[in-house]
Amino acid sequence: MNAINEIDGFFEEVPKDFEAYKNDTRTRRAVERNLEIIGEATNRILHKTDTIHLSYARQIVSTRNRIIHGYDHVSDEIIWGIVIQYLPVLQSEIIELLNE
Repeated sequence: MNAINEIDGFFEEVPKDFEAYKNDTRTRRAVERNLEIIGEATNRILHKTDTIHLSYARQIVSTRNRIIHGYDHVSDEIIWGIVIQYLPVLQSEIIELLNE
């Protein structure tokens, strides 16, 4: 949850604008690093239990692998799509799990 909150924090004082993101190397690298952390945590959860369901879990782990190992070039568009579309879903699922 900390890594998701940290990504959200990058956009507290600036709008969530793709062009601004794309032109800010430090923010891009920080977001990618946090996605690596989120992907590793998700991978550990998947290996530890099959009772926790996280939407897009396999995609999160796959993205982590691409970023870390450089299997493919991960485009800024893909990372941005994850930040805008999938992290809010993951965040709400984690909040739900923590409240159980």
